[in-house]
Amino acid sequence: MELATIITFIIYLVGMLAIGLVAYRLTSNLSDYVLGGRRLGGSVAALSAGASDMSSWLLLGLPGAMYVSGMGEIWIAVGLAIGAYLNWQFIAARLRTYTKIANDSITLPEFLENRFHDRSKALRIISALLILIFFAFYTSSGLVGGALLFEASFGMTYTQALWIGALVIISYTFLGGFLAVSWTDFFQGILMFLALIIVPIVAISNMGGWRETVNTVGVMDPSYLDAFQGATFIGVVSLLAWGLGYFGQPHIVTRFMAVKSVKEIPKARAVGMTWMVLALFGAIFTGFVGIAYFSVNGPGGQPLADGSHETLFIMFTQVLFNPWVAGFLLAAILSAIMSTIDSQLLVSSSALAEDVYKGFIRKNASQTELVWVGRFGVVLIALIAIVLAYNPESSVLDLVGYAWAGFGAAFGPVLILALFWKRMTRNGALAGMVVGGLTVIIWAELDTWFGFSAEQFPILGLYEIIPGFILAWMAIVVISILGQEPSKDIQEEFEKSKQEVLS
Repeated sequence: MELATIITFIIYLVGMLAIGLVAYRLTSNLSDYVLGGRRLGGSVAALSAGASDMSSWLLLGLPGAMYVSGMGEIWIAVGLAIGAYLNWQFIAARLRTYTKIANDSITLPEFLENRFHDRSKALRIISALLILIFFAFYTSSGLVGGALLFEASFGMTYTQALWIGALVIISYTFLGGFLAVSWTDFFQGILMFLALIIVPIVAISNMGGWRETVNTVGVMDPSYLDAFQGATFIGVVSLLAWGLGYFGQPHIVTRFMAVKSVKEIPKARAVGMTWMVLALFGAIFTGFVGIAYFSVNGPGGQPLADGSHETLFIMFTQVLFNPWVAGFLLAAILSAIMSTIDSQLLVSSSALAEDVYKGFIRKNASQTELVWVGRFGVVLIALIAIVLAYNPESSVLDLVGYAWAGFGAAFGPVLILALFWKRMTRNGALAGMVVGGLTVIIWAELDTWFGFSAEQFPILGLYEIIPGFILAWMAIVVISILGQEPSKDIQEEFEKSKQEVLS
């Protein structure tokens, strides 16, 4: 690799660590470390939510899937865009308001506990455990992406690349907490956006324009151009269903909780959705032009090797740009990876510090003690994720898909109904989380554990978030209706939150 590329890459890493050090000096209590003191501006919250949401999946997974399957993969982007918009439109303001009213809750498990006045701690511990389980897989997907980047760019072994990427990310999350994560995500979101606009434009230009690109792909295989070619109803519904996952992602909804004012949310929604739609288009076009570029008749000369489709974006940075620009584009890939992992580590560490350590081990722990428990929690969870990521055959998209479904089914129905249905009870919330989480785990392993396959029963080809979401919703409604109505205090808090949002 060119020295210029390495220099620009190092400049970027030093900048991210510098932000972590500045944020370290501004972090004095657990609220600062976990939620930034609820003082995020709308634009920072929007780009931070977008960057932490999309991860390496946006620059590695989606272009790679488009390269393999063509326009048939576009439905996943459609589903995500719809889900993200509905999340900003209906969840953001209510969650920001209700978490403040519910005893100033700073984590999702704490909000659920306070929302239902749960003195048993059951809601907090079950939700914290689900967060730790599914974030272990989600974080490992980012570490796989980082390892692919360092391995392909610097000629390292997979294991060396895995450890180096992990150490960089752990460092600034350990130091600065939520402020470091949000500020770095803001800059990383901008860098990711620019990369996803620049790369497909330059690649299409090198192909001779959009028409030439489409013609080349059509000659290779016309099915690449048809979004419905080979598609089944179950396949399209499964891809669209990725949008359901937004309602239950703890690392995304915490951005709603951290916005300094509900008045900032319309601006944040506009900024966030513009960023997301354009970034998704950039990833789609990157994958599509890659089909033509890396082919026998394209400038790339030959297709990518089997199993290396998720390195498509990395390959484009190496063949299309001078070393200085390539360095920043590689940094954009690392941005996508870091911006998600840091958020996931932070939410996981806050679950350990606030919901497990303070909730069960030391109720009177000082703020300084809790911050340090959170910091060491970051290291512990990262080490577990590294172990899960040790297999070099791991797929970024597969790992993300499993964790995304787990969170979407376990927390999505619970959060929606907690914010919109006054009759919901604590036992209903517990049932929803357990049923949603277990359904995802069991559905994903039906073939391995019980020998049931999608070939035998086509319905099993559904993305596991769909049965998980439906069954969790049903469990919440049935158990809530069968139980006693919530207390007068709980219902008054619900009405107060509702009226504040409407006003």
